[in-house]
Amino acid sequence: MARGTAWAGRRASTGARRVLDKARQRQDGRSARDLAAKRSAIRKAPARRTARRALLRSAARHHGRRLVAAALAGTAGLVGLVTSPLGRRLGIPALAQPGRRLYRRLMGIAHKARAERDAAIRDRLHEQVAALDGDQDDEVKDRVERPDHLAPLISSPTSERDFRVPGFKFNQAAAEMEQAARTYDPDGNMEVVEMVDTLPEAMESIAKTFLTLAERADKEFAFEKEVAEAFNDIYKNLLGAVDFATELTKTFRKVHEADIARHEEPRNGTQAEKGWNV
Repeated sequence: MARGTAWAGRRASTGARRVLDKARQRQDGRSARDLAAKRSAIRKAPARRTARRALLRSAARHHGRRLVAAALAGTAGLVGLVTSPLGRRLGIPALAQPGRRLYRRLMGIAHKARAERDAAIRDRLHEQVAALDGDQDDEVKDRVERPDHLAPLISSPTSERDFRVPGFKFNQAAAEMEQAARTYDPDGNMEVVEMVDTLPEAMESIAKTFLTLAERADKEFAFEKEVAEAFNDIYKNLLGAVDFATELTKTFRKVHEADIARHEEPRNGTQAEKGWNV
């Protein structure tokens, strides 16, 4: 009964962790998209700033031509004070309102020139943005040369035995576990039963090791988010190993139910069970 309750509790805990992991994945996805959008905006900002200044210069040039056209049209308008009545009297439209017609002609040319300039500026901006999108994988972090004086001064080891990594030595702990498994010599099969019963808890502890590394890589260490996500992926995969370890415990006890019962629930005492050469 207690084992069933513990198993149900672990299953519920696993389900809760999966829900939390999915929520975190969605949050990380949104954060990654926001970060990518901000990085893209930063990469494209110089090109857009250059295009914006070019458009402002184009607009200023256009308005300058407008002033010139207005001045020329004003001069022609003074002449039109004489030619317009004469043109209407003689029936010659070309002599009427020369200033207005000159202004329309000059501004038509100016509008066309501005449209062509602005289109060229926008096309150039689109080409630059497309080039930046194509080179977005070439980040500064992949191209920058690290100064030698900032690199840690680690002398080259003469052999593998001379090289030591301070801090958390997960490979050493794993090697010790492997060696313990190779040299394991149980006093009896019931000792193996006890070991198998603790496997789910042990695998869960190993999985939580990588969950802790993922959380610290995300919050404490100066790592990119991809590193924390990789640690979290290992954690989620190891949760599957916890489920397999639980199934192993159930299978082990099921196929050896009679043998285990003779030790855990002996009939008429342990001495009586010895009649079965237990």
